[in-house]
Amino acid sequence: MRCGFLAWAGLVILQVAWHAWLAPPANGQIGLALALTLPPLLLPLLALRSGAKRALLWIGIVSLGYFCHGVVVAWAIPSMRWPAVIEVALCVLLIGTLGWITRSAKKR
Repeated sequence: MRCGFLAWAGLVILQVAWHAWLAPPANGQIGLALALTLPPLLLPLLALRSGAKRALLWIGIVSLGYFCHGVVVAWAIPSMRWPAVIEVALCVLLIGTLGWITRSAKKR
């Protein structure tokens, strides 16, 4: 479960780094870019009251959009390939953690 939370934190940090330093928006509105990309990642914080597994499930669902974003950017923008590959890897780690938790629960 710790891997899932670390991947989640990595996604949040990557979004801030991406929009603030690596590829700031062309219009210069970093705050707007962060206002659009961070809330979906922070929304599962509300689910922590219901338990860590529920929060990971929420972020797993949300991370599918970030996975798609990473694949498209890695394919279309060669200069941003490495941050995009990191984004995809974090999403895969997160989804893999969810799968592992589910599989472990079924074996019991």
